[in-house]
Amino acid sequence: METITKPFITIGRFIRQTIDELRKVVTPSVREWAGWIVGVFVFVLLLMALVTGMDFGLGKFVLHIFG
Repeated sequence: METITKPFITIGRFIRQTIDELRKVVTPSVREWAGWIVGVFVFVLLLMALVTGMDFGLGKFVLHIFG
């Protein structure tokens, strides 16, 4: 009989611990959200510039070699 109730106790403990951890989560403020949005936007722009530069540069290089 103990083997049947053990999984239910384990699942209940898991759900209780999950709820306790979710209560510890802190929601970021609007200022923090704005900072992250700007940071991600700048990072994406830098990556786009890098990829564009590499594409253009390597294209010119290949045309120069095999041109």
